[in-house]
Amino acid sequence: MTGVLVLILRVLLAIALYAFVFYVIYTIWQELRTHGHLIRSRGFPSLTLTQLDNDPPSTQSFSVPEVIIGRDPNNQLTIANEMVSAQHARLSYHHNQWWVEDLHSTNGTFLNGERVYTPTVLVAGDELTCGKVNLEISFNQKSS
Repeated sequence: MTGVLVLILRVLLAIALYAFVFYVIYTIWQELRTHGHLIRSRGFPSLTLTQLDNDPPSTQSFSVPEVIIGRDPNNQLTIANEMVSAQHARLSYHHNQWWVEDLHSTNGTFLNGERVYTPTVLVAGDELTCGKVNLEISFNQKSS
């Protein structure tokens, strides 16, 4: 009789252990899903580019995570200047920061007077030079 009782207790203990492990895994999965939705809903700060060479300076705001600068009319920011390549530079938002990347332009992309060779983090107030065109970078509140 005691052998049957011990067997029943072992089976109940195994069931309780598996139920506990399932509950822990399910709870962790729910937390990760909730955290992922929270991060996705944060949005990103919109980007404002001010073309300093114009009189008065022209300003354009973007609320997309990627902005291509160049002469091509299909770019988000079109600059009609022969020193600017068709697709000159890319501004993109990832890792909670705005980045600038030169797209193998002929005359180079410069950030605060330094040539951009690799993707570089942007800070509000930075001056971006594409060919001979100077742009000032600023950010607005986060957009959802």
